[in-house]
Formats: sequence, structure tokens, C-alpha cells
Amino acid sequence: MKLIASLMVVLFVLMAFAPAVSAADSKGGFMGFIVGCCFGIRSGAAHNDGKDLHWREWALIIPLANIVVAILNGLDGMNGLTSKDMAAQYGANFY
Repeated sequence: MKLIASLMVVLFVLMAFAPAVSAADSKGGFMGFIVGCCFGIRSGAAHNDGKDLHWREWALIIPLANIVVAILNGLDGMNGLTSKDMAAQYGANFY
């Protein structure tokens, strides 16, 4: 219980002191923090570049489904899949 309470306090402090993001500039800010924290630095950087999250990245936060998706991601990495291949398959909006 103390852990949850302390995490809530940290979250509220971050929300209070995080720099506000203007409507014209969607880089960084609180959403950049959340994407980087939950999905990793590569996804956080892609979010700051204006890219959307792929369905496989969203599936990584679902319990039990994340194991299957992580194995599929590993298999694609083992087979030599590159970002250019993913951009050709899913479009430049994601990669």
C-alpha cells in the first residue's frame, strides 16, 4: 500500500512540474515520458518524431498476450526484419 501511495505521489509531482506541451509542438512532455517509460526509448523517440505506436507495441502492455507478442518480435528479429521492411509493410506513419 505504501508503494502504491508513493508511486501516486511521484506521478502527481511529475504531472505538476512536467513542462506543458503546446498545441503546435507535440514533442516530449508528459506523453513522451509515458511512451518512453512504458514502451522503451525507441518508441519514445518515434513518438516524439510524430510516429504512431504499432499494435505490437500496444500488445506488450496486456498481461499474457505480451509473452506471445514478445516471442513473435524475437522471431522477426531473428529472421532479420528491419525498420525499412516494417515501413514498407505497415506504412511510414508507424516507422
